[in-house]
Amino acid sequence: MSHPPFSPAQARAARERIGLPPEHVVAAMAQLGVHRSTETLRCWEAGVVTPSEEELFALADALWCPVPVLMDLTPRSLREHRLARQFTAERLARRVGMDLAAYARAENDHRWNGTDRQTLVLADALGLEPEELLRLIGRAGELDGLLREAVEGRWKQYTAQLARLVGARDRAVAQALRTLHQEYARFNERYMGHLVARSDDTRLKEIATERAAWLQGLSDRFLHLLGDDSGR
Repeated sequence: MSHPPFSPAQARAARERIGLPPEHVVAAMAQLGVHRSTETLRCWEAGVVTPSEEELFALADALWCPVPVLMDLTPRSLREHRLARQFTAERLARRVGMDLAAYARAENDHRWNGTDRQTLVLADALGLEPEELLRLIGRAGELDGLLREAVEGRWKQYTAQLARLVGARDRAVAQALRTLHQEYARFNERYMGHLVARSDDTRLKEIATERAAWLQGLSDRFLHLLGDDSGR
C-alpha cells in the first residue's frame, strides 16, 4: 500500500508548538510500540521520506496532533477518512464485517459495494454525516431521485428506503418527508391559486422559479431537517 499523505511542514510545526525535541518525540513513539531513530524523524520533517500509516499514527499521538493536520488536508476519500480515524485497512474491514480484499478494492477503486448494515457501521466508525457518507459511496444521485419521487407522490412508502440510504431512524426520516411534502404542496397551491385567479404570467413564472430552486436544493433541505431532529 502506498504511503499516506504527509506534510513535513505541519509535522515540524506541530512538534515546535509543544516544544519537544526530536529525541523526546521518538521516545514517545517507542512507548507506542513504534521504534524509530531521531534521524528518521528529521528525514520526515525535511520531506526526504514519508512515514507509513503505522508511523503516521504513532507520530500524531506523540505530537498530540490530529492525523488530518499532519496530512494537511480535509478527508475526502475513503482512505483519507480511514486514516483520519487512525484505522488500518485490516482493522476497519474487520469492524465493518468485510473481507480485507473486498475492502481494499473499495478504497482503490473508489467504489463502495458494502451491504446496508456494513454501510451503517462504516458511517459510525468513521464519524460520517449523511451527506458525506452518500458522497463517499457515490449514492448522492440516488437520494435526489428518491426525494423527488417522495414529495411528488406518496411519501410514506419511501420512508424505510431513505432511512437505510442515509443511516437515519425511520421516525426522523418520516418527519422530514412530511415537512418536505407539505412545503412542495404549498408551492402547488400557490401556483394553482394564481392560475385560477388569472394572475399575470410574471407571477406564475416567479412561483415556478421558486419551486425549481427548492427542488434543486431538496437533498440539502432533507439532510438539514434530519440534522435538526434530536432523536437521530
